[in-house]
This record gives sequence, C-alpha cells and structure tokens, in this order.
Amino acid sequence: MTDNAARPRLIIEFETERLRMRQWRESDLAPFFALACDPQVMEFLLPLATRADSDAMVERIRTRIAGNGWGFWAVEHKACGEFMGFTGLNSPLADLPFSPCVEIGWRFARKWWGQGFASEAARGALQVGFEKLGLAKIVAFTAWNNTRSAAVMERIGMKEDVAGAFDHPLVPDGHPLRRHRLYRIQR
Repeated sequence: MTDNAARPRLIIEFETERLRMRQWRESDLAPFFALACDPQVMEFLLPLATRADSDAMVERIRTRIAGNGWGFWAVEHKACGEFMGFTGLNSPLADLPFSPCVEIGWRFARKWWGQGFASEAARGALQVGFEKLGLAKIVAFTAWNNTRSAAVMERIGMKEDVAGAFDHPLVPDGHPLRRHRLYRIQR
C-alpha cells in the first residue's frame, strides 16, 4: 500500500466511545507542536526541533491520509472537542528489516495519559486496518526501553517478536534510542 496522489480517496474517519479520529486541521498545529515540545512525551522519540519541523510532519501525515484514505489520524476528545494527539496506521518509508508493512502508532499529550485513550484509539485503528482495509497483519515498534508504549501494544493484543528486535535505520548509530522492539498482531 503506497501513497496515491493522482487519485484522491475517500478519507476514513471513525469514532470510538470517547474519541474521534479524523483528518488534521490547521487548529491542530499549535497543540501538536506543544505536545512535540514536551520532554516526557518525546522521551523515546527523536525531537522535532522547530515549529516548522512540527508543521511539516503534520503536512506529511495529512498528505498521506488524503492519498491513502487512512494514516495517523488526529485524535479529538468527543466530549470537549480538544485535540489530544494522533493514532493510526502508517506504511513506514524507512527500510525496516520487516518491510513492507503497516504499523500502528500513537502520540498523546501528557494530560491524556493514564486514562486508556491510547488503547481505545489503537483498538479502533486496528479494527479499521483489519475490517476496512483488509490487512492480514499489523506491526508496532518502539525504542527498547519505552515500557509505556510496549504496555499499550500488549493491552491491544499485540505480541512481542523478541527475535525481531532491530536497530532503527533513522536513529543515528550510538544513540540510546536506536534499538527497537517489534510487536505484531494478525487478523
């Protein structure tokens, strides 16, 4: 599954009990940058150095959703309408040892942690991946010591592929976040 800019697709958006997964809006840019500046949120991720870097990331995500119909959706709290972060599915551009693949991922502002939102959104994304997109399997990966994300992966039914641990090619040699653990789930 690749980007298809020549033929726009219907954008998949969906809801769970408490959340709305949708295409990104201009109003999401500032709260996403605030999330990207939080050292605890970014503890296991490479930093987005500037607002321009953050906005460029959102534009890449938005373009992929427009082309594929799916991707890393913006997550909105249904009750208050507030932007919370993102979750969704992605075909990584990096040449990973298990490519080609579709990954599931998430990133939430710290104020939403510990309330089950990441797991709820991820379960919804898995359902879209398996039921609407017909995927046979989905992977997830995170820095070796990111126990919070690993716990979400396990809560949504993913199993760690211990033999699949790898050095992420986009993380510099010698960087403490280079080693990653791999999780998988099948339909």
